Amino acid sequence: MAEKTKTLDQYTFNRLRRLYIIALGAIAISLLTSQFLIRRYLSDQEDDSRLVNVAGRQRMLSQKLSKEILLLSLSNSKEKNKALTDTILATKTVWENAHNALQFGDEKLGLEPGNSPEISKKFEDIQPFFEGVISSTESILTLSGQATTDSLAFQNELIELQSNTNGFLSRMEGIVNQYDFEAKEKVSSLQRLELIITLFTLLVLLGEFLIIFWPSAKAMRQSIHVLLEAEKKAIKMARDADILSQAKEKSVRELRALSQAMDQILLFARISPDGYITHMGDQFAKLLKYQKFNQNAKFSDVLTVQENEQLTIDRIISENKKSGWQGEIKATTQTGQDLWLDFSMIPFHSGEDKSELIIICLDITKRKEVQLEVERLTKESFEEKMQQQKVISRQIIENQENEQNRIAKDIHDGIGQMLTGLKYLLESVDLSDTEKAQIKLNKLKEHTANIIKGVRTATFNLTPPELKDYGIVPALTELTQELAKLTGKDIVLLNKSNFNLRLDSLVEINLYRITQEAINNAIKYADSTHIIVTISHSSKILSIIIDDNGKGFDKSKLKSKPNKDGGMGLTFMQERIKYINGRLFINSSPEQGTKVTLNIPLI
Repeated sequence: MAEKTKTLDQYTFNRLRRLYIIALGAIAISLLTSQFLIRRYLSDQEDDSRLVNVAGRQRMLSQKLSKEILLLSLSNSKEKNKALTDTILATKTVWENAHNALQFGDEKLGLEPGNSPEISKKFEDIQPFFEGVISSTESILTLSGQATTDSLAFQNELIELQSNTNGFLSRMEGIVNQYDFEAKEKVSSLQRLELIITLFTLLVLLGEFLIIFWPSAKAMRQSIHVLLEAEKKAIKMARDADILSQAKEKSVRELRALSQAMDQILLFARISPDGYITHMGDQFAKLLKYQKFNQNAKFSDVLTVQENEQLTIDRIISENKKSGWQGEIKATTQTGQDLWLDFSMIPFHSGEDKSELIIICLDITKRKEVQLEVERLTKESFEEKMQQQKVISRQIIENQENEQNRIAKDIHDGIGQMLTGLKYLLESVDLSDTEKAQIKLNKLKEHTANIIKGVRTATFNLTPPELKDYGIVPALTELTQELAKLTGKDIVLLNKSNFNLRLDSLVEINLYRITQEAINNAIKYADSTHIIVTISHSSKILSIIIDDNGKGFDKSKLKSKPNKDGGMGLTFMQERIKYINGRLFINSSPEQGTKVTLNIPLI
């Protein structure tokens, strides 16, 4: 029967395991497929963005080329002509390369070859105008070195250049629009694909619920009911067994108490119900270092020399002489040594109808000392960690609330009020009074600029796109430039070793946040006017130094741990630098400025 039950349980377990593996596998395949398709679409979208950008730039380059040639026609200085000629050639080269890259692809520009038939046809239409601009440009450059710019041939080439440029611009507009249209079509396809994948995933989940989870839940509910019934029976059997076990244990203890062998191998003694010794084993006497005692000596006096411990032992004997007692007691020998005993006291009736108490002890001194030491250390460590965690949690919540309140206040007091003023100013514009309307329009421009600046200030602490797209150096460059504009302070970044490597994304974001925190501290608390951020590296270490000329501080007063008065900024910096296996050094003195150094391994 047991074998049959075991086989059935194993079969049920294997069946559930296969069903759950199939369910989770279906979900995993759905997720992986959706991620693969979405990432592929996103990659194509990035290529489309670059195509639109380069195509739009072609229009600008063609206009720039025309303007530079026009400047050449108006110049009378040979030195100017030479400089303009070099500029025209450079612009022409960039323009030609970009034009070819749009048609045939270019790895340097990140453009893949292969255009749609519509775009290819548009490039065929624009090619004569493109070649006309190139031809006119080369002819103009040749004529500018041979004749005056006011010659008839030169003027004819200028007219031809302008005509081709206009044709190129109008058709390039169509190409840009076509690129944009195709990009939007891809986005629409991605949205449809995402909807299909979502519906498929929901259908998979519904099918798994109906086929796997619901039947499994019903079977499990039935199994739990059976187990609960079995548990009730087991509890009743356990109680009966416990009663039998207690009776058996009592009998065993009484038999052992009567055995002469206990005198040699256990801490054994017999005492009267009043607490006086009638017999004590050799091992017990040796442990207590009390070899000579009266036969009628009091047990508590022999066991310990401490009065409070004696009273405790007497109380235990007095209160439990009829029922017996088991537990741990502390004793002190005649030499002052502490002892911990696992103490068992059993009532015993001899054949002479004389009552005695059997004492059986185990020496647990070493185990108790270790246990007490572990408890003490655990309590100290737990209390310290809890206190530190409370302080950190409180500071995190307070910092989050302060940051939210600051952002809300900036938006309400700054951007909100400026938008309200902008609304009223717009409503007050009277177009019939041209002069006053012009004055109010100028004010509107000023208000709009202030609102833009406010929005940039409110959102500047978010992670900049430069960090994800280009790495830590461009992100820190943008950070220092923007903070310099917003605060009016002299904030400079120096890349001494021309570091341009990309690091792990977690390393870059933590470096950015630590540097941002150090600069903000220099701005907010140090009253500094000049801040220099220096980047240098070797083959093994990247170093970032933030140096300011502020009022500095006394390093001996730095908080080693955060408390209710603050210190979270330094704590966060230290936690972040530990997370990326780096090192943080802070050097400062009152009125001598502050220097923060970050060292990060590159290997």
